[in-house]
Amino acid sequence: MTTYDTITYDVDGHTATITLNRPEALNALSPHMIAELRAAYDEAENDDGIWLTIVTGNGRAFCTGADVKEIPEDGRVIYERPYLSTYDQWEAPQEGTPPFRRMAKPVVVAVNGICCGAGLDWVTTGDIVIASERATFFDPHVSIGLVAAREMVRLARALPRSVALRMALMGKHERMSAERAYELGMITEVVEHENLLDRAREIASIVNSNAPLAVRGTRLAIHKTLDLPLLEGEILAETFRERVVRTQDAQEGPLAFVEKRTPNWQCR
Repeated sequence: MTTYDTITYDVDGHTATITLNRPEALNALSPHMIAELRAAYDEAENDDGIWLTIVTGNGRAFCTGADVKEIPEDGRVIYERPYLSTYDQWEAPQEGTPPFRRMAKPVVVAVNGICCGAGLDWVTTGDIVIASERATFFDPHVSIGLVAAREMVRLARALPRSVALRMALMGKHERMSAERAYELGMITEVVEHENLLDRAREIASIVNSNAPLAVRGTRLAIHKTLDLPLLEGEILAETFRERVVRTQDAQEGPLAFVEKRTPNWQCR
């Protein structure tokens, strides 16, 4: 298991937990932290023993976006590798975002505190998002002279248009509470602060009690069809179902049901 400087990576059973660990900087994203997050996502995705990843933060913030102390004077997105030397740099900047478009395993996000700027990316790309009662959400981009770009484009698809525009244009001057985020469907649960990680692990355990390949196929069926017309989406989703039907776990599930026992998932 890799050792990291700006995050922690822990494994318990089939669950990996990534904790943003720059509390003195409110877990702001430095180039090094971004590189470590990408390595950790790849580590979890490529480990056959990991079925789900939890992402949370240490301290009073979940993530406050890019570290403004390390943004170049020209305002360009910061990278640890030379500019435009990697394919990712030609895409929309992802910063700390899990590579949700190309990964199969689900991500549970546990927002422990302040969540703003690029921190909002986890809210819009995580598969299950819960938050501490202390969590707050806002986007400060326009307040520091920057365009609220992909973060708010994503939120405008998750929130009512008027709410997303208000958040984007008010900048740092208005914050959304965890309760309000729950009411709007931006998160799925508000948890007492002290119980946040325990609840995230409980959710992970429930998800992991299901057939892991079926979970991944279901996740992909939803993610890959969100921007498609309904009929094309249904057809693509059925291709994921057909693939999973051929697995051992697809046979084990009905057999365990008939025999009235807990399924023994093999993830194959």
